[in-house]
Amino acid sequence: MDAAVAAKGPFGFLGPKNKPFFVENPPDNRCFTMSQEAHGAHNGTDSPATIFSGKKCSGTAVRVAPGQRAPRDAAFSSVRFGGH
Repeated sequence: MDAAVAAKGPFGFLGPKNKPFFVENPPDNRCFTMSQEAHGAHNGTDSPATIFSGKKCSGTAVRVAPGQRAPRDAAFSSVRFGGH
């Protein structure tokens, strides 16, 4: 039986009005599309994250290593975790 693989730890970002949001232990190799504006990604997981300028993991991609932050003003519309 295959077990689901998840990035361990929190992935944080800022939403509208700089409100903080967190996703805990997100699954690897699944695209998450943001439902609202997002920026200032902080990858507190143990897996690399890639943020994308477009929905459904399209557009310009920026890789955020475990424990690292994207530039605060780097807006993104979707994110994927893992080595993909």
